[in-house]
Amino acid sequence: TCQKCARAGGKDSDIENVGRTPRHHTFFEMLGNFSFGDYFKKEIIPWAWDFVTNYLELDKDRLWITVFENDDEAFEIWESVGVSKDRILRKGKKDNFWGPPGASGPCGPCSEIHYDLGEHLACSDDCSIATCECDRWVEIWNLVFMQLFQDEDGNQKPLEKKNVDTGMGLERIAMVCQGVESTFETDLLRPILDKVCELSGKEYKKDEKTDVSLRIITDHARCVSFMIADGILPSNEGRGYVLRMILRRALRHGFLLGLELPFMQAIVEKVFEIYGSVYPELIENKQKILEKIKIEEEKFKQTLQKGWGHIESLIADLKKENKTQISGENAFKLYDTYGFPLDLTQMILRDKNIDVDVAGFEKSM
Repeated sequence: TCQKCARAGGKDSDIENVGRTPRHHTFFEMLGNFSFGDYFKKEIIPWAWDFVTNYLELDKDRLWITVFENDDEAFEIWESVGVSKDRILRKGKKDNFWGPPGASGPCGPCSEIHYDLGEHLACSDDCSIATCECDRWVEIWNLVFMQLFQDEDGNQKPLEKKNVDTGMGLERIAMVCQGVESTFETDLLRPILDKVCELSGKEYKKDEKTDVSLRIITDHARCVSFMIADGILPSNEGRGYVLRMILRRALRHGFLLGLELPFMQAIVEKVFEIYGSVYPELIENKQKILEKIKIEEEKFKQTLQKGWGHIESLIADLKKENKTQISGENAFKLYDTYGFPLDLTQMILRDKNIDVDVAGFEKSM
């Protein structure tokens, strides 16, 4: 299967990493294959190895395997398909065990396939997949073996019917197959990124701060397009709030790049161009997507215009008093009266070397 996934909240949220790393996204496509009481480890491990080495033709010398620390069965099967012992690492529950999804439910050990992007990305002289989570190493496929049931007291017993659930991020595998070091440089995302560069007059890979904004707009434009196509609309609660939050985050970074609102239409058109033939719901809902985004852009523009004068006068007052922190009360007024979320205030003030009394803001809140 290939599943559309939007993830921007909850314990597994990566939103703060989006744009700041080479491969975090609010929207991604998850490739997977599944078995419910049918094939299990002795079938899926050879199939997975065959797929990545013979079909995708990935260099075996760049592939590493991690298994759950006491999963001897998986270790032996990986060895039997030709992976040398020194390339199979045992890891603990935090890294190589999945579930249960709630207080109780199915769970089990994982085997992950990792790819070495190259020594030039090493974080130190002793950079190793055993100890590092740096950009050199990328997990491309997670094979989850749900073989246990865990009750609410943490007791585990074998499942009568064992299951396989695998997950391979399309963006990550495209990055590896296309020989680039970031998912943003794949043919899935680079054309969108290039359009943001064109509109903003910025060149990619010239300034890291600018690059973060370019990547955030690229990622978020794709995410909000798919969310609206799936029937989610901007609102102040639930999924609609998540959509509004992601879109406004993109708009704030456009503001930082000097883009004049509204600016998203040309970027979203690139999303249609790349994904429309695969996901026809994007084309079917094209006008609705463009219209809803434009309405949100106009609202955000009004928010900026209302609050901008006030924030400039606050900055002027701080300079007169030789202070470098805005009070929590003033930050709250920007939020309550002018609609400036705290992170927007922080983003604007950071450029002026002014910080915010966050504890004071939270107290006012």
